Amino acid sequence: MKQWYAVRTQAAAESKADANLRHQGFETFLPRFRKLRSHARKVESVLAPVFPRYLFVKFDKNAQAWRCINGTFGVVSLVSFGLLPSAVPSYVIDAIRGNCDEQDVMDLPEPNFKPGQALLIERGPLAEIVGLFERISGDRQVMLLVEMLGRALRVALPFAAVRAA
Repeated sequence: MKQWYAVRTQAAAESKADANLRHQGFETFLPRFRKLRSHARKVESVLAPVFPRYLFVKFDKNAQAWRCINGTFGVVSLVSFGLLPSAVPSYVIDAIRGNCDEQDVMDLPEPNFKPGQALLIERGPLAEIVGLFERISGDRQVMLLVEMLGRALRVALPFAAVRAA
């Protein structure tokens, strides 16, 4: 029975690993999102992986020659516990796929924070600290200015770590 497995890729090599695995006949899933990238005074929209350095591959570990995955260009290894790869539950893949379009691109909602708005950090080492919203980074992180030790520090946090204060 075919199941989904996570593959750890080399840095910034998710697309290369995906193409090489597909070329070998494996079914893959590389969820991506649109992000803004600034380069040479230009801002452009590019696709970036939702899970940097990871993608998913589907195979039957009892019937398919899957060990070649670890030797594929762009791949570091299958995510394993012990000697065998560890399957990702299909409901997890289904939930991620449910938020993607037909090209496996996820439409991530933009938060409706306004510059200067006070946000409470709910998770992580800075939990319970209030910061001022500055902007959304190209990597879709919330950029906050936080007062610490008499200085304003800029911190980047995931959307899920903050809420309006």
